[in-house]
Amino acid sequence: MHLGAWLGPLCRGLRRPVGRTPQLVRGALSRRLVLSSRRRIPEFNSFVSRTNTCGELRSSHLGQEVTLCGWIQYRRQNIFLVLRDFHGLVQVIIPQDESSASVKKILCEAPLESVVKVSGTVISRPPGQENPTMPTGEIEIKVKTAELLNACKKLPFEMKDFVKKTEALRLQYRYLDLRSSQMQYNLRLRSEVVMKMREYLCNLHGFVDIETPTLFKRTPGGAKEFLVPSREPGKFYSLPQSPQQFKQLLMVGGLDRYFQVARCYRDEGSKPDRQPEFTQIDIEMSFVDQMGVQSLIEGLLHYSWPSDKDPVVTPFPSMTFAEALSSYGTDKPDTRFGMKIVDVSNVFRKTEIRFLQDALSKPQGTAKAICVPEGVKHIKRKDIESIKQFAADQFNQEVLPIFLKASRNWNSPVAKLVTEDQRLELIRLMEIQEEDVVLLTAGEHKKTCSLLGKLRLQCADLLETKGMVLRDPAQFSFLWVVDFPLFLPKEESPTELESAHHPFTAPHPSDLHLLYTEPEKVRSQHYDLVLNGSEIGGGSIRIHDAQLQQYILATLLKEDVKLLSHLLQALDHGAPPHGGIALGLDRLMCLITGAPSIRDVIAFPKSFRGHDLMSSAPDSVPVEELRPYHIQVSWPTEAEAQKDSLNQPHQQES
Repeated sequence: MHLGAWLGPLCRGLRRPVGRTPQLVRGALSRRLVLSSRRRIPEFNSFVSRTNTCGELRSSHLGQEVTLCGWIQYRRQNIFLVLRDFHGLVQVIIPQDESSASVKKILCEAPLESVVKVSGTVISRPPGQENPTMPTGEIEIKVKTAELLNACKKLPFEMKDFVKKTEALRLQYRYLDLRSSQMQYNLRLRSEVVMKMREYLCNLHGFVDIETPTLFKRTPGGAKEFLVPSREPGKFYSLPQSPQQFKQLLMVGGLDRYFQVARCYRDEGSKPDRQPEFTQIDIEMSFVDQMGVQSLIEGLLHYSWPSDKDPVVTPFPSMTFAEALSSYGTDKPDTRFGMKIVDVSNVFRKTEIRFLQDALSKPQGTAKAICVPEGVKHIKRKDIESIKQFAADQFNQEVLPIFLKASRNWNSPVAKLVTEDQRLELIRLMEIQEEDVVLLTAGEHKKTCSLLGKLRLQCADLLETKGMVLRDPAQFSFLWVVDFPLFLPKEESPTELESAHHPFTAPHPSDLHLLYTEPEKVRSQHYDLVLNGSEIGGGSIRIHDAQLQQYILATLLKEDVKLLSHLLQALDHGAPPHGGIALGLDRLMCLITGAPSIRDVIAFPKSFRGHDLMSSAPDSVPVEELRPYHIQVSWPTEAEAQKDSLNQPHQQES
């Protein structure tokens, strides 16, 4: 592997000067923080025993005496080695003369990944031996002294990016995995983005960075919370799933503009884009409307966006929840490619196809379709069978594939019932090309859209495995999704309501009258920010009227308002109108870096099952240590343990 290929990702985020000097400017009528134009160059070598980093030396340093510290990345024929630190790589010449035998012994016998300190002179590489792919490729270090700072024991895996390692092994030895160029790049870029966000919010727009408590109390609604025992019998703290109530209380307290890089906790299973503990960029403002919050976030992302990516284009497009569901089958659509859902009910009002007849005869029945580009070339019979099976198992619906060339319908008796007029109308309505395939289904509107939304993504995956490029990884397609329903029917009890997001979301002003008659039809002032088909943020204008908040909690959601008495009291003491948003920092950085999972942008993440494979957390606690918390463990019976094991997802611990 070329050294330049290893070094490129590592150094991209370190080539620019970072940081600006803030100045406080006091005006007669207002106070605001602005940035000075003077920039500072990072002092990477302050306070340490080296004179330079491994990656900064160039021909301009020829003849200088330097001291470097780093890890032995590579050694060849005991003649030279490559030394690595956070800033890059440099070639070091191992002295061969007898007077430097002790130096040679140290550098030749130290295992790879050992930490050494070397001092010597910067010299030019011999003509023809320069490495143009390596930033330090024109020079090398002629070593005079060397010190072994720490020898490395045998490694559990090779420290090379091209050596494949299981994720479980990477998490078990995370402190080694962090040395990889990709992890270094991801975490340093994350730090840079967060710093620029702080700069934008606090220095440019007057936000106040405030920490909120980690130990809180159990609250109704939302995700499951982790409980923390206290020394008072039967009383527990709760780890907050977000600082939602605290940031609203800060608005009541007149802080006006709040910001926090907030740690949040949810007692739920991990997924590639979810962890039991995660980080939000948490924001709240007083005297703001929905457009104000959205404009702030667009400016924030534009300002903090990495310079090695294409710049963010603002303003972001917006789409209602109803439009997103109708066109893409999801509230987080990936708009980088087409294959939109099309309503074809009118095309099949008169049809002999039984499942279409049944669906369209019902009041809420509808027929919908998506067009798969060049599906004739790429979708095989086994793929069609898999699609049909998925629709039947997950949605209890039929899917009919339609090819323009009737001969390609694999002697399907159902497909032959599509008349020539219907086929021509489909071509016109959906702009179908000869090599395309149509997937047609019918049923209740929401269910049908959801099915086709999932098939749209499955087909995109399938086409991309065949070489088509539908979703450019270098493209960042932002989208606001707005006008969500305020309430949804509970799955376990459809006659009862639950909050679509959280119970503090304000109803849409136009639908306020419906709150007391048809609450299921009320839209909310909630907004989600979607990037490339992933939700990376969500927020809302909040309820600031105590009576309205109590009515929603007690009457509509039937929650115990005593658990939120502190918030209701606060709203009754001059609460300003306010709203905010939280951006999922882990998910955002995952998309920016192109990482396969958010675990690749978190220094010490949990595994799929929420375990820390490095330290074996969670761990058991001796009985005597539980007594002060008045806790006694009830161990499951063998039958219960076996049942729990069967209910666990059968996935590798990763």
